[in-house]
Amino acid sequence: MNIETLHKDFLQSTGICTDTRKITKNCLFFALKGDNFNGNTFTQQALDNGAFKVVIDDLRYHKNTGETILCKDVLGLLQKLATFHRDYLEVPIIALTGSNGKTTTKELINAVLSKKFKTTATKGNLNNHIGVPLTLLSMTKETEMGIVEMGANHLKEIENLCEIAKPNYGYITNFGRAHLEGFGSEEGVIKGKSELYNYLTKNKLPIFLNADDSIQKNILNGYINKFGFSQTASTYFNISFTKASPFVSLNFNGIDIESKLIGAYNFTNICAAVIMGHYFGVDDSLIKDAIEEYTPSNNRSQLINQGSNTIILDAYNANPTSMMAALKNLEQMDNTSKILFLGDMFELGNTAKEEHQTIADYVAKANFNKVYLIGENFGNVKVSNKSIEKHTSFNELEKVLKNSTISEATILIKASRGMALERIVPLL
Repeated sequence: MNIETLHKDFLQSTGICTDTRKITKNCLFFALKGDNFNGNTFTQQALDNGAFKVVIDDLRYHKNTGETILCKDVLGLLQKLATFHRDYLEVPIIALTGSNGKTTTKELINAVLSKKFKTTATKGNLNNHIGVPLTLLSMTKETEMGIVEMGANHLKEIENLCEIAKPNYGYITNFGRAHLEGFGSEEGVIKGKSELYNYLTKNKLPIFLNADDSIQKNILNGYINKFGFSQTASTYFNISFTKASPFVSLNFNGIDIESKLIGAYNFTNICAAVIMGHYFGVDDSLIKDAIEEYTPSNNRSQLINQGSNTIILDAYNANPTSMMAALKNLEQMDNTSKILFLGDMFELGNTAKEEHQTIADYVAKANFNKVYLIGENFGNVKVSNKSIEKHTSFNELEKVLKNSTISEATILIKASRGMALERIVPLL
């Protein structure tokens, strides 16, 4: 399949679709395959629902009417089309990855840069080998700045995404104990996420960094084309943490910012947006406005006032690093009653038992009024603290909460996405 011809078809279409349930009239449908489905089998349904053409890789579904485009590999062609489109537009691309805070940081960067530029950013967390191409293909000639989130749970994935997106700039939020099942170790996480650094340094492109992160600083030691933020080092752009009680406040260039983000761990996420705004010439007052206007959503560090309770809903995802950061943040908050609902952390491989026990040991020694541990991993930890309850399933917990009353408390809900602990909120 000639990529230029396919790109012309793409420009004539209303956009890319990979799900027949979301078909739009005159879209270009890519029949992707997964573990439990074969998009080729939906060829006729896609056409019946209004697709302009369907890209397939199974000869059995090919039509001689020109309505299907036959190729060797639908996913591979989608990725090649995305790269071709990216080159066609010549849009400056900022790529970001990291163990924690990617999506929040991406949204903050988008909020700041959109004060000056027409931006296109990754929607939600569509940050994998399919999501990144779809983000690139959502950009138009009106796009002045692209912001692409990259996720990975194995080595070489970020490297591959960089080859697809060809970023001009990059930022890594942090290195944490996440996706250990795929990366193998924390050293594997660092190596995998640093594939973004490798791409940028190889091409002598600008890198943004948290200069107070010793790992990042050491990796980039000697690299000239970098722009960092720091609370102390005068050689970098200085941003000062003010407080997080519960919302994060900070100061730069004599300007105070009062965000709507809770948790000291969100400070560096905000800093990344500030330094990029500064680098790209966004007025300081507009940077302040963008940060203060941004409100988190999608179960990420959301603050919910419900009756006499204050709920910190952080149930979008969790790993040992982010879980510990959330616990330490709650500890320093000045509240009388603190209650935790902690669910299992996934993708930890053979470290799962140890990591869940470490969290359980920590909360057992901390000054929390009540702790509910939910899931098979947390259900197997050993604890002797009477304020800690273990429930191997959500159904078990649900029965307990229906016969309980919680009031005048600050409540943290945190777990991996698969636990869906946002279901707790209506029960409180």
